[in-house]
Amino acid sequence: MTTIEETISKLSEMRLSTMAVATRELLESSPGNDLSFEEKLGIIVDREWTDRDNRRLARRLRDAKLSTRASLDNVLCEQGRGIDKSMIRQFQTCRWIQSKHNVVIVGKTGVGKSYLGSALADAACRRGHRSIFFRVPRLLEELALARAAGEYGSLLGKLARFDVLVLDDFLLNPMNDVERRDLLEVLEDRYDKNSTVMTSQLPTKTWHDALNDPTIADAICDRLVHNAHVVKLGGPSMRRKKALQQPSDQNA
Repeated sequence: MTTIEETISKLSEMRLSTMAVATRELLESSPGNDLSFEEKLGIIVDREWTDRDNRRLARRLRDAKLSTRASLDNVLCEQGRGIDKSMIRQFQTCRWIQSKHNVVIVGKTGVGKSYLGSALADAACRRGHRSIFFRVPRLLEELALARAAGEYGSLLGKLARFDVLVLDDFLLNPMNDVERRDLLEVLEDRYDKNSTVMTSQLPTKTWHDALNDPTIADAICDRLVHNAHVVKLGGPSMRRKKALQQPSDQNA
């Protein structure tokens, strides 16, 4: 007959270490513990399930490469901000991802666009979706490098498979023809298949002129805006507000 120690050893060898630890803890619990076999088995399996779920979440968050640790729970909702608690609750359901909708976040510098984009990606990861965050200038650089290395198609395929792609600082710098076409390729691969979050200092009505190519601009704007939830963030600079809340350095 297999002993309990042998069973625990086998659990560890099968990489079920959390189940092994939970089994030992139940063995060492007080004699008055009168849990049934089914209850004990449920505790052991639940521990393993929770541990694996936590590890999957940690991996999704790591792969997302978020610019900052952000949460929708911490997004400031106050008068003049352009976002309220009901909108946050809708975003937290992640139904916009299931519907393959985009989110466009516009507003002047410092109002929290990047934070909200990161928070949306964080919420997606916690709902089991794969996300990744890129500043648009950095993404365009990586696409150029991939083209030179013969890995352009591979990178496009990788980007297309993420459930949520956050593109931060769109139109921060003028785009040349190759960059416009690269961005269109990214958006074309994702259109009606997965969700894209775009942040920009420029309002959407100016995007067409800022792209400086009517044909490409039509294609990019159509794939981004027509099925997007547009959030127009306002109010004072959040960076300035946080800086003012910092205690002054007495030794400065």
